[in-house]
Amino acid sequence: MSADFSLRANVINLFTNTITPGTVHVAEGKIQRIEPSEAPSPDPALPYALPGFVDAHVHVESSLLVPAEFARLAVAHGTVATVSDPHEIGNVLGVAGVEYMLESGGTVPFKFCFGAPSCVPATPFETAGATITAADIEQLFQNPAVGYLAEMMNWPGVLHRDPLVMEKIALAQRYNRPVDGHAPGLRGDDARQYASAGISTDHECFTAEEALDKLAVGMKILIREGSAARNFEALIDLLPEHYENMMFCSDDKHPDTLVLGHIDQLVQRAVARGQDVLKVLRVACLNPLEHYKLPVGLLREGDAADFIVVNNLQEFRVQQTYINGELVAENGQTRIPAAPVAVVNNFHTELVKAQGFQLLAPTDAATVRVIECFDGQLITARHDLAATVNNGLVVPDVANDILKLTVVNRYTSAPPAVAFIKGFGLRRGALASSVGHDSHNITAVGCDDESLARAVNLVIEAKGGLAAVGENGEELLLPLPVAGLMSDQDGYTVAGAYSAVDALAKKLGSPLGAPFMTLSFMALLVIPSLKLSDKGLFDGEAFQFVEAVV
Repeated sequence: MSADFSLRANVINLFTNTITPGTVHVAEGKIQRIEPSEAPSPDPALPYALPGFVDAHVHVESSLLVPAEFARLAVAHGTVATVSDPHEIGNVLGVAGVEYMLESGGTVPFKFCFGAPSCVPATPFETAGATITAADIEQLFQNPAVGYLAEMMNWPGVLHRDPLVMEKIALAQRYNRPVDGHAPGLRGDDARQYASAGISTDHECFTAEEALDKLAVGMKILIREGSAARNFEALIDLLPEHYENMMFCSDDKHPDTLVLGHIDQLVQRAVARGQDVLKVLRVACLNPLEHYKLPVGLLREGDAADFIVVNNLQEFRVQQTYINGELVAENGQTRIPAAPVAVVNNFHTELVKAQGFQLLAPTDAATVRVIECFDGQLITARHDLAATVNNGLVVPDVANDILKLTVVNRYTSAPPAVAFIKGFGLRRGALASSVGHDSHNITAVGCDDESLARAVNLVIEAKGGLAAVGENGEELLLPLPVAGLMSDQDGYTVAGAYSAVDALAKKLGSPLGAPFMTLSFMALLVIPSLKLSDKGLFDGEAFQFVEAVV
C-alpha cells in the first residue's frame, strides 16, 4: 500500500533538462508537490530521483516467469513498466493466453502494457497451438490494458499489402494503437514501404546503417540487449543525434540475467561511454511513455508517484523503486510478495524413440545443409557440407561441431523434423526446450540420437521445460508447467534452477553465452537465413522448405 511521505533528492526533470535539489512530497499515490531548494546545482550528498525505467519491448514469457514474478525481479532494478508482447503464450493458448498474462500482471503493483499479437501463428510453415484472428485482435482492443498491436513479423505481407495483414494494421489505427515492427535487415525502399503501412518501431536492427534507414522513414529504433540478441554496441553511437526517436529494450531475457540487471544496465553502459545522461534517460524513461501513451508518472506534480532513487548518475545503483507511491523495491531487494501461480497448458504428444531422429543417406557422398548459429544474434548462416555417413545414416560430426537439431511437435504426435547445426559446440549429450519461437514446439540439439531422445522425453514428461542430458545419467530439468513456457515457482528460485541447467549445458561443451536462449530461436522462421520448424528445414530468404540432406 502507498503511504504519504517526503523525499529529499536531486530531482531530474526530463522536460526542462535540469537536475536540482528539492523535496518530493507524495500523498495518495501521486506527487503532490516538488519543493525546490535554493541551491542551483545538484547536492553531491543527496541521491538522485528520476522517472522509472521502461522496457520498451519484452516477451515476459522468455524470463520463464509469469508476469507477477517478472515484476518482482524487475522492480529491484528500477523498472516500473514494460511494453510486453504476449505472442509466445498466444501461440500456445490464443486469446486465453493473452488474458492469462493480463490477469497475472494485474495482481502486482507494476505497469504492464500488453499488446495484441499480430502474427499467431507466425507463419503457415509450422504447427502452433492456436490462431489469433483480426476479430480476436478487435476483441482484445476493447480492453484498455491492451495498448498496441504487437510486432508485425510478417514484413513480406506488409510490403505486398496482404489484405489480412492490412486489416490488422487498420484495426490498430482505428483504435488509436501504435503498431510495432519486426523487420530484420529491411533497408532502403523496402523500409520506406514497411513504415508507410503504419509500422512505428523496429527492434531488430543489427547494424547502424539499417537503423539509419528506418529512422529516415520515421520509425522509432529500439536498442536491444537481451540474453541472446544483443545490438547495444552496434546502435548506441546513434543515440546522441537520434535520442528523441530511440528506446531501450531487452526483447528476451532469461531469469539469471534478470536477477542481475535490466534497463539500468543499458543506462550505465551508455553513460560510461560518455553519452549525455539526460539524453540517455529520455531514451530509458520518457520516449516509451510518450510513444505508447503509458499511464506512468514522469516525476511531475500531479503525476502518479512512479519513480526511482539512485545513488549517483554513474553507477545508477537503485536504492528505492516507487510505483503509485508504494515502495516496491529497496536496495536491490523486491518488496512485492510472491503469490501462488495458476497453471494453464497445451501439451499433447507421446514420448519419442531414438530411431525417430535417424536420417538416411541417399549416397555416401551426400551433402547436408547446415545451420550456423552465432552467439548474441538471431540470424543464422547456411553451409552446404559433405555429410558424415555411418551404416547408411547421416550422423553428427561432433569433432567439427556438426550436431543434430530437431523440432518435435508438442501439440500432437508426429515424426520429428531433423537437420544439422553448427555453433552449439556440445561435445556430448543434448539439450531440449519447449521454448521454441514462435510456435513453441520442442527444439533440441544433440551429439547422438539416444541423448536427443532422452532430453526431449524429459521435456514431454514434464509437459514443458528445459533439459540438459550428459553421460552416465547426468541430467537436469527445469520444469515449465505454465504453457510450457513459464515456471510456477518464485522468480529467484527459477533463476537458480536456470543457472544450474545452463551450467550443465556449458559443461557439455557449449561456448554460447545463453545456449537455451539461442536454441529457442532456431525454429524462428522469420529470421534468416536457415531455420527448422516441426515441418522441416526452412530457407528464410527464399521463404520455402528445403531438404536437409541432398
